[in-house]
Amino acid sequence: MKWSYRIARIAGIDVRIHLSFVLLPVIFGFIGWREGGLAAAGESVLFILLLFFCVVLHEFGHAMAGRHFGIRTPDITLLPIGGVAHMERIPEKPWQELVVALAGPAVNVVIAVVLGAILAVTGGLWIVTPDAWRTLLQNLMTINLALVAFNLIPAFPMDGGRVLRAVLGFFLPFTTSSRIAARTGQVMALLFVAGGFLWNPMLLLIAFFVFNGARQEIEYIRQREEFDALVADMDSREDRP
Repeated sequence: MKWSYRIARIAGIDVRIHLSFVLLPVIFGFIGWREGGLAAAGESVLFILLLFFCVVLHEFGHAMAGRHFGIRTPDITLLPIGGVAHMERIPEKPWQELVVALAGPAVNVVIAVVLGAILAVTGGLWIVTPDAWRTLLQNLMTINLALVAFNLIPAFPMDGGRVLRAVLGFFLPFTTSSRIAARTGQVMALLFVAGGFLWNPMLLLIAFFVFNGARQEIEYIRQREEFDALVADMDSREDRP
């Protein structure tokens, strides 16, 4: 991906950061500074960095599940709207894709459970003040649960869209299930656009990513069907006397 730079290599996977990602801590730090001064700015930046650490763990969930099925993940890239694990190929069987797609949200569930356990047995960890740190942990726990719910929206190429394709793949050919999932993703992208204008402008960026990803998948399916038809035609000609 252009304008992305490697910041680490973990378990044979490059962790890369897109240049646009730098805008996030700057923007949230500025918002925090305006609302509460330097201390609030530091807390805002810390929260964003911890949040995207959770995003990295989410993407490693996908990558490790894929590795179990022999699928290599060369790199994970952090973007302002989240992370992307670039796998060399998609799983061959629907149940494999289902496992890979659910592995990421499962990591967020584990993170939320761990944070909830810490909050349940302590009154807060003393970093700045107990209340400030406890609020940070509560916010992280809440947003990890929100990430689970959001990622499972059936908007291909998000996790929920891949789950939808995997489930459809148990009953339909791959090309059919992919087309349905991609079209559903495009519909969800239009809903994200509406939500972007009504509630959160960040949804506009997500809508662009979803719609473009779904469009590319539809184009790939069209090319694959044309190739399969060509191969079938060549085979039929060879079988003729």
